Amino acid sequence: MAKLAITLKKSVIGSKPAQRKTVEALGLRKTNQTVEHEDNAAIRGMINTVNHLVTVEEI
Repeated sequence: MAKLAITLKKSVIGSKPAQRKTVEALGLRKTNQTVEHEDNAAIRGMINTVNHLVTVEEI
């Protein structure tokens, strides 16, 4: 299965609480931090929720 590299590019300051929790659930804490996740529907939905804060690359 493919893996995704998800990087937090913008701060969560000023974003909605649900978006902050989504970023936290992805495992992102600091700006420019990158985490790897398996490519599945749940992760894609989380990325779609905060797509203006993150960048995604396929590994």
